[in-house]
Amino acid sequence: MISYIGIISFVFILLGFIVSQFVEDLIYDNKANELIEYGENILNEFNNDAIANQMTIYQYEDVLNKRNIYFSLFDTSGQLVYPVTTAIRNQNIRNLFSETEWDRIKQGKRIIVNIDLKRFEQAVSLVVLPYIIDGEFLGGIMINSPVSGINEMLAKFNRYLVFTVLVILFASFLLSWALSIIHVRRINQLKNAVSTIASGNYDVKVKETNFDEIGELAVNFNIMAEKLKKSMEEIDNLENRRRQFIADVSHEMRTPLTTISGVIEGFKNDMIPESQREKALDLVGKEAKRLIRLVNENLDYEKIRANQIQLHIEKIELLEVFEVVMEQLEAQATSKNNKLQIEIFGDPVCYADYDRLIQILLNILKNSIQFTENGLITLRGKQDNTKTIIEIEDTGIGMDPNEVEKIWQRFYRADISRRSNPFGEFGLGLSIVQKLVLLHDGEIFVESEKGKGSKFTIYLPLRDNESQ
Repeated sequence: MISYIGIISFVFILLGFIVSQFVEDLIYDNKANELIEYGENILNEFNNDAIANQMTIYQYEDVLNKRNIYFSLFDTSGQLVYPVTTAIRNQNIRNLFSETEWDRIKQGKRIIVNIDLKRFEQAVSLVVLPYIIDGEFLGGIMINSPVSGINEMLAKFNRYLVFTVLVILFASFLLSWALSIIHVRRINQLKNAVSTIASGNYDVKVKETNFDEIGELAVNFNIMAEKLKKSMEEIDNLENRRRQFIADVSHEMRTPLTTISGVIEGFKNDMIPESQREKALDLVGKEAKRLIRLVNENLDYEKIRANQIQLHIEKIELLEVFEVVMEQLEAQATSKNNKLQIEIFGDPVCYADYDRLIQILLNILKNSIQFTENGLITLRGKQDNTKTIIEIEDTGIGMDPNEVEKIWQRFYRADISRRSNPFGEFGLGLSIVQKLVLLHDGEIFVESEKGKGSKFTIYLPLRDNESQ
């Protein structure tokens, strides 16, 4: 409020001074023009011998005296021809002017003085008009008027001006006080909201406006608070998933390690019969592969996230890749009484890294096998003018809409109640799939309905020589 009042006061005081000076100059200029006009009219009554028409001069004197205006006529030497007051009768007018001013008068130049305090007993406005005929200086007229009337007019104007400025300043004070209260309240609202966020509570929102910078700040603050809230929710979810992941991984690793350790101890102490040794070694191999899968999934995810993998893009026949993947997963599908089938439309090809494409398909198909039982899993491939389309569709348990949004998150497992499964699913597979598809400049989408299955759709762009 102090800043508002200070600026407004400075502006109005400066403006008042400028207006007062302008009005003062305007009044004095008007007065000078009035005196010049009267002087020129009087000079027009002179003849070439500088002998005035007495009757006309008397008439001018009578009229001008009523307006508090006085004039004197002088000849070439400065001697008064027609004195108008006893105070200056029989005086030489040259004594009232400096040599420079008198030279200007003789040269036919006017002398205009708005306020003269030296030549007369009172302050006057003074005008001297030379009388020139055919380039010859014949004398002139000095016409003056006391400035007391002008000063009274200026004083009255200045009083009105000061009163107006005071009224405006008072109104500005009230307006500034009201605006300050409003702005301080809004700023305090933002300050309290910032303190709330600083304390760790991100569920805060301030009132938004769009007519000034504080309102824009409030809008940006709400956007920031919403993003922080989402970020913290994501961090909390990530932390919960991380803890769950550690618990899952610990459980997953403890089981095979315990099995391997037990078998080794059995071999060392000859506790395993000869007939069971081959079965025990096979069990150790399976558990070791299970551990390797767990480690590889984590390594793959970190490499992809850090952009540390390099793709070797090549032209691949989809049918060939589908058959390889189906062959690898046939046994796993059969164990859950699922049927795998391939649907190919035309002779589709894709441009991808062969190993990573296999990894993408295996992860999605394993996910489908995991959540499908006594069902059908279809691997479908086709191609249009610009892209290759791969679909993996199952008739499994499906997902709720809120689960569909989360399946790409690291460590997320749709069936959280399962702590182990035979296919090495640790909540990383689909997250890896999404990042690998994006590295191929592709897109992946999922459609799912609870109890009716899921369909994953992958779009991979064709190269220029294959697009039509």
